[in-house]
Amino acid sequence: MGIRGKVVLITGASAGIGLATAKRFASEGAKLALLARSADVLTKLVNELQAQGTEAIALPADMRDPEQVRNAVAKTAEHFGRIDILINNAGQSVLGRIADLDLDCFRQIIELNIIGPVAAMQAVIPIMRKQGGGIIINVSSMVSKMKLQGLAGYACTKSALNMISDTARDEFASDNIRVISVFPRTTATDFHVHALGGAPSRQRPAPSRTGPVVIDTPEHVADRILDAAINEPEEQYMG
Repeated sequence: MGIRGKVVLITGASAGIGLATAKRFASEGAKLALLARSADVLTKLVNELQAQGTEAIALPADMRDPEQVRNAVAKTAEHFGRIDILINNAGQSVLGRIADLDLDCFRQIIELNIIGPVAAMQAVIPIMRKQGGGIIINVSSMVSKMKLQGLAGYACTKSALNMISDTARDEFASDNIRVISVFPRTTATDFHVHALGGAPSRQRPAPSRTGPVVIDTPEHVADRILDAAINEPEEQYMG
């Protein structure tokens, strides 16, 4: 899909991969609807993008609340008249070995990492069907394909998102709605700093292998998300 002039809704757009993705799609001429919990940060970002000539709106919302998600999608469709691409990027990690995993924290990331993306998908699907198609990009993680002690809680939410994406790809094919999974590696963001369940220094996940760890910049991941939107593979990796 060409990007210029397309309406792109990005969740978790206030920092890290989401912020880099918003700026990357803006550079390609997209119209942006940016969703995150931090209203002040979003407003500042939208003002910056608008000053650079990008049409953008801020959508303060908590992805753990399906009603807020539905309202944000409705506002996007009302403002732009359509939604061409949904990028489900918002997410959070939880640290802790299974025997000690904080179940309240675990429940919170299930709501954010699984229920939130599904709520966004459910909200955009009728819009995309009516307009003749669209793209849904679900940002997963390479952790979903690994066994890392201390990260089972987070990994299983991304594994669930993988299966949702795989099934949705078949269910929506006849509607011309393409579903893509993106698999970031370790990325240079504050993601682990904001993990639930304890300080990273106390519950650092055990490595699964020896050797150097590749750490990508958020901008590199944003480039791969852009590639996914343009080329529409079923799965997009960081290589």
